[in-house]
Amino acid sequence: MVLNYVDIMPSVPQNIDPNKIFLVNFSELEGRWDPQFYTPKNLGLVRSITKRVKWKRLKELVSFSTETWNQKDFFEEEFPYVEISEIDTSNGDIRNINFIEIAKAPSRAKMIVHNGDIIISTTRPTRGAISLVNTKLPILIASTGFSVIREVDENVILKTALFIFLRLEMSLLQMGQRSSGGNYPAITQDELGKIIIPVPPLHIQQKIVNDYNAALSQRKKKLSESKVKLASIDQYLLGELGITLPEDSHEKTFIVNYKDVDGGRLDPNFYRLEYSSLVSNLRESDFCKVKDVVVFSDEMWNQESLFSDYFPYLEISGINLEYGQIEAITLTRKKDAPSRARMILREGDLIVSLTRPMRGAIALFDIADHNVAIGSTGFSVIRDVDSKRISKDYLCIVLKSSIVLKQFSQRCSGGNYPAITQYDLGCVSIPLPSLDKQQEIADHISAIRAEAKALEQEANVILEQAKKKVEELILGYFS
Repeated sequence: MVLNYVDIMPSVPQNIDPNKIFLVNFSELEGRWDPQFYTPKNLGLVRSITKRVKWKRLKELVSFSTETWNQKDFFEEEFPYVEISEIDTSNGDIRNINFIEIAKAPSRAKMIVHNGDIIISTTRPTRGAISLVNTKLPILIASTGFSVIREVDENVILKTALFIFLRLEMSLLQMGQRSSGGNYPAITQDELGKIIIPVPPLHIQQKIVNDYNAALSQRKKKLSESKVKLASIDQYLLGELGITLPEDSHEKTFIVNYKDVDGGRLDPNFYRLEYSSLVSNLRESDFCKVKDVVVFSDEMWNQESLFSDYFPYLEISGINLEYGQIEAITLTRKKDAPSRARMILREGDLIVSLTRPMRGAIALFDIADHNVAIGSTGFSVIRDVDSKRISKDYLCIVLKSSIVLKQFSQRCSGGNYPAITQYDLGCVSIPLPSLDKQQEIADHISAIRAEAKALEQEANVILEQAKKKVEELILGYFS
């Protein structure tokens, strides 16, 4: 008698978590041995797709581009660069294209991207940093952390439909299944090509595209209303403080008196007229320097104490720039701790990014699940303030205002990633109204942000409903 493997395979006790201990038929192995690939959840997802819809693997539908840049051709002095962090994971838009000097091009700036390409982040792909490139620039350069899809078999699948399908949960979960690595799991292009894509008839795909685009238009309207409210914050603050910002000076040549040279700085940008005019305006009202009202923390982590196996880690990208809130803390294995994971963050700390500070990555550390975390050395940490003169809520608001961001621009140094020092942060001038006025300002701005957040949430609901409708149209056609 010949026994089949299935006949002799023991069963797993029912009291065991099936996603921690499970059995897999030998016939289901794909030449890889990582257990997470074969969890019942992952295999169940694939089975549910293949049994219910017509499908093809991604590599059967597309051609991946291998066109790379030699960091010499196409551009004269600067090149347009797309980083993974600049992809809006909610809708796939490219939020910002940075122009970088060719001489300072990072080694990863290699992938040539054309208008109409689909770019997919292969690092932490489950985040959905996937974009259908739509720009007026003929050529962009992207990080090697992207895979680039240029050609699509549009006799089988519309490019826009493919872009939508790639961003569905059914696709992102497959990317997670086929990823490997620790804190920053990544998927190879070969494994990416193996994910399963539904291929309903073209007329169904076109309906999906039309409905999805209509939902995006509704969402965009809500987000525009939200941004108008957020944009009103700075004007409100300036009005309440009675401060008028000087116009930007575009002069390239100017004269500075030697007595006005500050701290030995000789960089011309520091002495531009709009900066000196701004500080002069502040000095006509109640003001102080940041260092006069705060206590900076120099508490550093030795990467051994405080935590056992994992530690909560905050990078600059984990701060929501619009709301000044922390929205992403990563649990990181201690043995994988990056060298920059050194700043100890405690509940109530005010965190200020010193790298590219003009973006306003500033937030109060107030996370329900963590009273202690570790931050990047790119942060300055304000542990305490002179509560008789200033509140942390007001300080957080004024540090994100144009009043301060302009001074950050003045004090920055560096090329592609300009930065300020903690000393420079301490030298920034801020308006200092009464505590009652500070509280009034903080309460009003909190109310504006709450209204803006509500509109943003409504916009996100519209998008999530659109994604569900896409899945329903796909599954409904094949049922």
